[in-house]
Amino acid sequence: MADIKPIIEFKNVSLDYQDNRVLHNIDLEIEQGKFYTLLGPSGSGKSTILSLISGKNSPSEGDVLIDGKIVNELPANKREVNTVFQNYNLFPNMNVYENVAYGPKLKKLPAKKIDQLVKDMLSLVRLSDFEQNEITELSGGQQQRVAIARALANEPKVLLLDEPLSALDYKLRKEMQYELREIQQRLGITFIFVTHDQEEALAMSDWIFVMQNGRIEQSGTPVDIYDEPINHFVADFIGEANIIEGIMKEDYLVSFVGKEFKNVDAGMKPNERVEIVIRPEDLDIVAPSKGKLQVTIDDQSFRGDFYEITAIDDAGNEWSIQETNPAKIGQRRGLKFDPEDIHIMRFNETEEDFDSRLESYEGEE
Repeated sequence: MADIKPIIEFKNVSLDYQDNRVLHNIDLEIEQGKFYTLLGPSGSGKSTILSLISGKNSPSEGDVLIDGKIVNELPANKREVNTVFQNYNLFPNMNVYENVAYGPKLKKLPAKKIDQLVKDMLSLVRLSDFEQNEITELSGGQQQRVAIARALANEPKVLLLDEPLSALDYKLRKEMQYELREIQQRLGITFIFVTHDQEEALAMSDWIFVMQNGRIEQSGTPVDIYDEPINHFVADFIGEANIIEGIMKEDYLVSFVGKEFKNVDAGMKPNERVEIVIRPEDLDIVAPSKGKLQVTIDDQSFRGDFYEITAIDDAGNEWSIQETNPAKIGQRRGLKFDPEDIHIMRFNETEEDFDSRLESYEGEE
């Protein structure tokens, strides 16, 4: 099978604003037909990457490629990408039909094709009956659909979405997550989505780039990112996590809170200091004699689908646990977990370090 060529590539891309470097040596590849997410806190560089893809900015160093061609200086209107922004940028003086038709009219497409494009896009976003509605008559969710339809009417190869759901309430936001994913799968075009919401990223994406301070900390599938975080930042940022220091005694054996535990990680140095991650949902509260750790229940709160329980072990470490049944505050209990539930991280490991260690260890087997 022939290798799939990326539709977008960043090769050692950095970007400076005045004397401040906001992107550092970014390397990434985007394939056709997948849903990608740039995930990270405010100021991490997510929207800056979109600006380089769209042509709003040019890199200070490195190259941005689209379809294998360097586009560092290519004007935005010459790129086959469109952007949906947080505030939608709809034209209030135009109705729904006119907003969606705006791009194709600028391209001077035939009237019949414009009409068909508009009708197809409005049908796709379930707004066929809203052609003549004014923008001010629409709800936030409907305006967001119009913005998506308008962008898709330009028939882009890549659709960039810069936190388009952040202004919506929780219920509508959840609905639009599934709608966006469905639209992307139905059309088969590439979506690049920016968000700071890790739950949103995990639910929608084929591939996630986790960013911090202008760097990609880790990239992978949602399952990879959640189950195998490579450093403290990723583990803490993606979902809830219990993170505690320990010693990797040898392959598959780690020590923390004064005890040794079997696990499934390897490739570290003997007696290397490491960080241990155990997700709250992987901890079970049992009788003290049946637990691998003994704890005292300190606090709990009801979260709808589960109880969020806080417990303190004998070494004074705090553990977060998610259980379907309530616990009793002050009660002595045990915590049970399996070797597969223990994930080992090296201190401040980069994605390149992680990949190199994994390749080296697999080569020795």
